[in-house]
Amino acid sequence: MDAAVFLDTPISRLQGISPERVQLIQKEMEVFTYGDLLQYFPFRYEDRSRIYTISELHESQAGVTLRGIISDIRVAGGGRSQRLVARFSDSSGDIELVWFQGINWISKNISAGGEYLIFGKPQQFGRKFSISHPELEKIQDGKMPASRQHPLMAVYPMTEAMRRRRMDHKAISGMVKQVLQLGERSIPEFLPPAVMQQHRLMSRAEAYRHVHVPSDLLKLEEARRRLKFEELFLLQLRIFRLRGVQQRSVQGIPFPHIGAFFNDFYAHRLPFRLTEAQKQVLREIRKDLGSGRQMNRLLQGDVGSGKTIVALMSMLMALDNDCQAALMAPTEILAYQHYESICDMLGDMNVEVRLLTGSTTKKAREEILEGLAGGRVQILIGTHALLESDVRFHRLGLVVIDEQHRFGVAQRSKLWEKGNPVPHVMVMTATPIPRTLAMTAYGDLDHSVINELPQGRKPIRTVHRYDHERAGFMQFIKEEIAKGRQVYFVFPLIEESPKLELKNLMDGHDMVSSWFPIPQYQIGIVHGRMKAAEKDAEMMRFKKGITQIMVATTVIEVGVNVPNASVMVIEDADRFGLSQLHQLRGRVGRGSEQSYCILTSKAELSANARRRLQTMCSTNDGFEIARVDMELRGPGDLEGTRQSGLLDLKLSDLIKDEPLLMQARDTAAQLMQADPDLQKPEHAALLQLLFSRQGRTVWSRVL
Repeated sequence: MDAAVFLDTPISRLQGISPERVQLIQKEMEVFTYGDLLQYFPFRYEDRSRIYTISELHESQAGVTLRGIISDIRVAGGGRSQRLVARFSDSSGDIELVWFQGINWISKNISAGGEYLIFGKPQQFGRKFSISHPELEKIQDGKMPASRQHPLMAVYPMTEAMRRRRMDHKAISGMVKQVLQLGERSIPEFLPPAVMQQHRLMSRAEAYRHVHVPSDLLKLEEARRRLKFEELFLLQLRIFRLRGVQQRSVQGIPFPHIGAFFNDFYAHRLPFRLTEAQKQVLREIRKDLGSGRQMNRLLQGDVGSGKTIVALMSMLMALDNDCQAALMAPTEILAYQHYESICDMLGDMNVEVRLLTGSTTKKAREEILEGLAGGRVQILIGTHALLESDVRFHRLGLVVIDEQHRFGVAQRSKLWEKGNPVPHVMVMTATPIPRTLAMTAYGDLDHSVINELPQGRKPIRTVHRYDHERAGFMQFIKEEIAKGRQVYFVFPLIEESPKLELKNLMDGHDMVSSWFPIPQYQIGIVHGRMKAAEKDAEMMRFKKGITQIMVATTVIEVGVNVPNASVMVIEDADRFGLSQLHQLRGRVGRGSEQSYCILTSKAELSANARRRLQTMCSTNDGFEIARVDMELRGPGDLEGTRQSGLLDLKLSDLIKDEPLLMQARDTAAQLMQADPDLQKPEHAALLQLLFSRQGRTVWSRVL
């Protein structure tokens, strides 16, 4: 068969597979072709090289291989409790084998007095052991089965529907072996010979054979390394190609001038001295904006690192070049805070800044839209309301997107339509991304990092306390309030949920009130079901110091800046993700006083929850937190619209396989530099593979 089409052969062409089984494979395994089947990789391997005796069995064993004789085969019970039972014995004793499903088929395919190898998990009932649904292989004339040549057995992902219809590991392995045999000379090689030689990689066909039917651990590891490298290399190659196409085809509005707006602000209105990291980022942005190509820059900065002032100064560069700028935020609270802080920083400068959200009145909206289209409104700040079709700019030059992970990718792409030529784009995130992931997820973007906090900020001290220790930390909070400080209490739910035993906001308010009675203490409450005006009023009371304690949900995760707040209590903290915990903690520590974060939980914690809380207590470094978060949750689909869960990678792990990723990235960069359009004969297969994916909308170009 032609190598180019072999992997696209439908699995229905395999021998011995009924149409019903083909449907099961397609539905449950999402396998349609030979190529799909070869990429349905085992998730673990069982070493069946050792044969145990029955006397060596214990219940803690995950799975054992036994050799013995089957006898006394009988059907027991009736109706739904019917089962097939057999006695299995060796020289050291006997156990019971039990089947609850496929009884007729199994009874026809085992014979009393026959010698078998069996594999399964032993379970103990009294003094006797039994194995349910063991895997069986008959020993003919004392000769061991051919499978014993490869004692490392592949274990594949399995669903309940597959188990019910006897689609087990042995069946999958049989299909894979058939494809491997058919494709011995038909599995195409995509990697150029120079790349394979440089990294000492086995062929693709050999890697598939050893990953599914490993002869030993060494060959298995070599096979996995080859297939992982291929995945990562192709991912990096696509990213580099996209970046090259974007840089050649997408022109930006040139910003040749630094003028009065920027210079006046820098010389007379800076609220604090810029850190060296902020200055470096501004130099990088200035270079982008003057290059004549569209800027696509990711600005990473931990909470409180001063991203907003960098965004403002970048927008002033747009104004200096007769362009407008827009800043889009995910919530009205955050949009309003940006509007308020930017207006405060600009002071009496002659800059027209307006705020557009879903709560903007009809009359104000009409006035803003008219001023925007006419060029009078120079900076527009808002929520997703900026994406609506009637929002038209006179000359949009720069778009800043804050907390980009909170906008859908397709939604963000609408901003590209707001300018002609397309505007420069800067994405800000306070959720740091590990360097490895940033280089992969945003490989077609330039990215900058603000890794310094402004002068005078002290690291937040974080502790984990169990519920039974509440009296101690409540007393500490009273002492902080007595010093004039303010406190947040964050709860995960608004009202009680029958499914989750979490502290809800209303009960939480009552609990806080019992420790901090009115009128000695003033307590506010904020949650997502409140009207925007009510939330704003409560937040304003807290900001002005009228209320000392704010009881809230995660609605305060972003967009609240109260320098006097020094304590953040996060109730049931084990129920929050690391990224969210880090964001919430960032609501304190914004002034010059020492701040604290108290994470509360019950005593019983899962291993993942315990690690999240330990990570929060051990570091304030958002990049280290993001790294652990990525290990626990997965990094998201980098090329698609999915922004959580696992990457579309079958074997590779961006954290554990970081050294291999960097090798693949360097190799892809060298190859693209030598042959940007992949026109050399040795790169023809790579080019064909990359073009085969072009039917998919590639969202990684969209910020």
